[in-house]
Amino acid sequence: MTKIALTIAGSDSGGGAGIQADLRTFAFHRVHGTSAITCVTAQNTVGVDRVEAISPVMVEAQLKAIFSDLKVSAMKTGMLLNREIIETVANFTAENVTQLVVDPVMVSRAGVQLIDNEAIAVLSNSLLPQAAIVTPNVYEAQILSGREIKTVDDMKLAAIAIKQQWGVKVVLIKGGALKKESQSIDVWFDGNNWEILTAERIDTSNTHGTGCTLSAAIAANLALQKDLLTSVKEAKQYVTNALKHSLDVGKGSGPVGHFYPLL
Repeated sequence: MTKIALTIAGSDSGGGAGIQADLRTFAFHRVHGTSAITCVTAQNTVGVDRVEAISPVMVEAQLKAIFSDLKVSAMKTGMLLNREIIETVANFTAENVTQLVVDPVMVSRAGVQLIDNEAIAVLSNSLLPQAAIVTPNVYEAQILSGREIKTVDDMKLAAIAIKQQWGVKVVLIKGGALKKESQSIDVWFDGNNWEILTAERIDTSNTHGTGCTLSAAIAANLALQKDLLTSVKEAKQYVTNALKHSLDVGKGSGPVGHFYPLL
């Protein structure tokens, strides 16, 4: 039986991140992808020109349509944009439980805050505790933990704080922003066990959509009934391979190569 995954995220008109990256990632893993779009962006490889939110009523309608007909095995969230959408999504996922990966899109890889503090508070209190795993980048982990992160040891302390403060089941802090590290290092913490996940650091400026791609790959692997840690490890390897074959398109930061075996 074909497995089904769901992404709840924003649309990237440049095709590098968001819904577009998630659906390509699902397709690569031979998982049928469904989507509930939370916002529409006018963006390209250089930057974002405009963002418009989808109404919470329409977000909920998309979710109800999917779940009334399709058996979703795993889902992920990306950009939820504002408090009202976050509340809508959290209320729906609480009543329609399946394996949930939360990519808490709050701060970009460049360190720019993307949603306001009120939305961050709602996300932290209502959605994070529902997740099978939460995948913040270093900047997001700093907000969620209230701790500065400069080293891998700092990442571990932040993971402990996030788990304790927000009732998160598993934390995966992505260390891509720690440029002084020779490898790409992510820290996994489930309350009892640590995993320091390493991969070679790929020298490319075309990194747009890596966070979306990682969380989507985790969700796809979960939909394929792999255990959580295996899902994370295989997702990290997928992102590394996609970065090796990243696409040099546009004038700015291009996307990773989601279909790298075909390139």
